[in-house]
Amino acid sequence: MGDGSAGFIPVLLGGDANAYGMARSFHEEFGVRSRVVCKGAFHICLHSRLLSVDVTEPRLDEDDVFVRALLSYARQLHGEEPSKRLLLVSCGDNYTRLLVRHQDVLRDEYAFRVVSPQLFELFSTKGRFYRTCERYGLPLPATCEVSREEALVGWASPLPFPVAVKPSDDVAYRRCSFPGKKKAYIARNQAELGRILALVYASDYDGPMIVQDFVPGDDSAMRVVNCYSNGRGRVTMAVLGHVLLEEHTPEGIGSYGAIMTGFDDALIGCIRRFLEDVGYVGFSNFDLKYDRRDGTCKLLELNPRQGRSSYFATASGVNLARHAAYDAVFGRELPFQTARPADQVLWTMVPLSVVAAYSAEEAAGKARRLQAQGKVRRTYWGGADRSPLRWLSYQMNQRNYRRQYAECFGRRHGDD
Repeated sequence: MGDGSAGFIPVLLGGDANAYGMARSFHEEFGVRSRVVCKGAFHICLHSRLLSVDVTEPRLDEDDVFVRALLSYARQLHGEEPSKRLLLVSCGDNYTRLLVRHQDVLRDEYAFRVVSPQLFELFSTKGRFYRTCERYGLPLPATCEVSREEALVGWASPLPFPVAVKPSDDVAYRRCSFPGKKKAYIARNQAELGRILALVYASDYDGPMIVQDFVPGDDSAMRVVNCYSNGRGRVTMAVLGHVLLEEHTPEGIGSYGAIMTGFDDALIGCIRRFLEDVGYVGFSNFDLKYDRRDGTCKLLELNPRQGRSSYFATASGVNLARHAAYDAVFGRELPFQTARPADQVLWTMVPLSVVAAYSAEEAAGKARRLQAQGKVRRTYWGGADRSPLRWLSYQMNQRNYRRQYAECFGRRHGDD
């Protein structure tokens, strides 16, 4: 479909790599240019033929501003192109939370899929999510939840060390800023755990912290699954990624630098059953880690949106935008789709030299094999969005990654 015949306009909430990956997916499938509404746009969204950053509102994470901005923008678009529907896609955790909260007032202007507020509560913090997973028998690492009050009186971990330490409420934690802040930590002993909890609770973060058995293994033990569930709660796509390299900056921990398409029908089937049993609707993104101790993939997190790295699914032949549009705009139920071995690609945000230098030996070998086959895909650069300005921006981005890995690789412990 060309831009004039698609019959809808994608409106993306977010100005980061996730939003840009969705814009590429929409353009590749439908030939449409996405519109972006965000607090602020990252470089990856600038100088682009695939999207336009139309609304930049620094207070967009405030309820009344969020609703007012989206309703005003909808009226503007309806005035410009009255025959086209507006497909709203959230590309961030807090935007999803706001969309869930205000979905009733926005449905007259936009087409979209999100879960009910009641179901969202089950996934809104890691603590609730883990308790829900336990009821459905999904494999999890041994986990404790620690309150601020418990931490400040000297809480002792009942789990053997090392342990992973991370906020239960990602949205609230993201708003905080303090020296030594990391997205997640690894504590090697009780003293280090105590220092991490004291550091976090010296800030204005007031939510619980998760202390969890640290599943051994390097970055290549990580797995990621991106799914879409239609308005009837049916999963119509699920793609597994085998992570080769994570990011290692304090704020980037948990984000992926390079992913190879993976295959595990049993794992995909387990996640499909879980999503359909709970009645999930919309995009979902699962983070897991393979535990060599018992041969299972342990579920770490569910994000109520597609992941920052989710363009790897589109690059593997399973276009996320296609499933969202056919469901929410065209009302058509697509048959279930997943990637197969013939679809395998290497998706990367970081330079290939970084993948080669910092990945585990086996992971680096897999990357070299796919590179030799010409099966490398990048979110930032490629496709129909090439220009001198974007090339310059992309090269600066890659230079920054080389510097970041040289400075930060492996520094995940609380005392690093």
